[in-house]
Parts: sequence; structure tokens; C-alpha cells
Amino acid sequence: VQLQASGGGLVQAGASLTLSCTASGSGFYVNPIGWYRQFPGKERELVASLTGGGPTYADSARDRFLISRDDVKKTLDLQMSSLTPEDTAVYYCNVRGGYIGSALRFDYWGQGTQVTVSS
Repeated sequence: VQLQASGGGLVQAGASLTLSCTASGSGFYVNPIGWYRQFPGKERELVASLTGGGPTYADSARDRFLISRDDVKKTLDLQMSSLTPEDTAVYYCNVRGGYIGSALRFDYWGQGTQVTVSS
């Protein structure tokens, strides 16, 4: 399984941006999926995750961000709105799952995409 993230960029405060992560490969399932971000000099932190039980959001993301998945397209998206300069970070997608017919589990990360919000 390989993940390719896209959608980052430079936007002004108040704008919206959608990050997308596409998984390649076959014969696998994923649960959960998540988006994380990392500020300079800080550890990676969870922004939003999605399991069979529904989405979970960090307090900073709740009511502004929306996580979703499309199992046909093998994509996971993070729709971000009302962005502020405090959202400036490198964003990473993450999937955990396994291979069908195997007990092996995996935990993969996308390459990270920079989001910069100007004031």
C-alpha cells in the first residue's frame, strides 16, 4: 500500500482547502484512517480520524474540518474551512489495516503536504 497526498498550498485566512490522499495497491482493507499535522519542532498530532464508529476530531478541528473516505476511489479526504494561520503545518494522512486473507497488519503514512495560511 502506498499513499499519495495532495491538495496542500498557500491560502489566506478564512479560506477553505481540501487535502486528499490516494491509496494504491489491492487486496487490503483499512480501518482506521486519519489525518495528522506537524508544526515545526513539534510532534505529529492527530487532526481527525475515521473508524467504523464514526469520525473523531481534535478540538481545534471540530466544526471546521471534515474527514471522509471513498473506498471505491481509495481516497481519504480532509475538507478544511475557516482556516487560520494557526493551521499552518505539514499534514499527513495515515491508514492502518491489513491484507485480506492474512494476519499481517500495516500502518502507512503519506509523504506530507504543506498547508500555509497567511493572515
